Amino acid sequence: MKATRKIFYLTPLCALLAAGAAHATNGMMMEGYGPISTGMGGASQAIDHGNAGMEQNPATLGMMADGTSRLDVAFGILGPDVTSSVPGEVAKSGGTSYVMPAFGYTKRNGAMTYGIGMFAQGGMGTEYDATSFLSKPMGVFSGFPSRSELGVGNVIFPIAYQVNSNLTVGATLKFVWSSLDMQMTVPGAALQQGAGLVTSATGGFDPATSAGSPLLSAQWATIKFSDENDFTGAAKSTGFGASLGATYKVNKDVMLGASYQFKSALHDMETSGSGASMNIQGMPSPDYGQITVIDFQMPSVFAVGASWQVSPALMLAADLKYIGWADAMKSFQLRYDSATPGMGSVSFTMPQNWEDQTVLNLGMAWKANDKLTLRAGLSLADNPIPDNYVNPLFPAIVENHATLGLGYKVSEAGDFNMSVTMAPKVTVTSGAGVEISHAQTNWQFMYSHRF
Repeated sequence: MKATRKIFYLTPLCALLAAGAAHATNGMMMEGYGPISTGMGGASQAIDHGNAGMEQNPATLGMMADGTSRLDVAFGILGPDVTSSVPGEVAKSGGTSYVMPAFGYTKRNGAMTYGIGMFAQGGMGTEYDATSFLSKPMGVFSGFPSRSELGVGNVIFPIAYQVNSNLTVGATLKFVWSSLDMQMTVPGAALQQGAGLVTSATGGFDPATSAGSPLLSAQWATIKFSDENDFTGAAKSTGFGASLGATYKVNKDVMLGASYQFKSALHDMETSGSGASMNIQGMPSPDYGQITVIDFQMPSVFAVGASWQVSPALMLAADLKYIGWADAMKSFQLRYDSATPGMGSVSFTMPQNWEDQTVLNLGMAWKANDKLTLRAGLSLADNPIPDNYVNPLFPAIVENHATLGLGYKVSEAGDFNMSVTMAPKVTVTSGAGVEISHAQTNWQFMYSHRF
């Protein structure tokens, strides 16, 4: 199934290596970037964790030695386990294994460090087959699967500047893109203006979605925009993002760090003019048109952290992150513009009302010998989605993670790092009475070369 191939999108270059795919873990964002950070519970603000630092605190890139360059090539294997159920019926998501590549290059020249990277920033999604209860909202099967795949990726241009022996500042400019596939089946009554998903309609959709319309008594209706591309969704957009960061060396053993990632500035996602369809029980054929996803954005993130080199062999690190979901995920808004003359348009709103999320990252790294480093950590978070609004298509409810990792010095110039993160099952019951559970086991691998 397509959902087993991608959710997080990287770039066309990375797509040649593998299909970028994952389930998000902190809402729609990852629990960490790169195996050094994730091996230490996602801590990142005050440690050297390679080029993945450009996705979290760009000032950490200034920790590399003057006159050197670093190339990181990484990929992750993410294993979500999502199940939705109602009394007597269970639907298991078909998306259980995803591969996600990443790439970063940086160079330090004097006080300045600069480079380029390509990373997945976030996403989420599920896929349930056409025989699940999600495809028969009123007891009659529509014959359509239920699925969603949201992906957000970016190309990052970082710069870090060492102001003095203690203070380094950094910034990034990001080219961001997003894409979405969605296929949802609802009762016909959900299409009534003002009483369901529909907020307004024009043309032929106005009487069809007004009270008294016979179409509203249909046992199912589907909204679909989903392509067959392994690397992008049917609805697409591009835009920009940015972040600022700093590190401060208190003494030879203690480092402080902080960063702020601005809310994204993405254009509305759009399908092609006939890249979406609506189908209602009893219609002779689907209606085709264009879907516009209105003002979807990734949230702001404020993070602070510290690291302590307890001994030559042992480092401890901790971060505290605040993710601004409440501003970014108030509602999910769509507009369908029919390609059929006279049919007009219909606007949908799905309330989300996500809450801001606080994440605590705790990690340690122990240098067992000159070649081997062992890591462990915890990521502790709350679920940002109120139970009343959680949806089987968007089950971004994972909370805590336990993490392990290791690094091995392959040569004087090369290092290999890996991590595994395990998220225990979280179970909630939605306002519609659907019990949704979500657990994960995720792996990351990275080879780094310095020259």
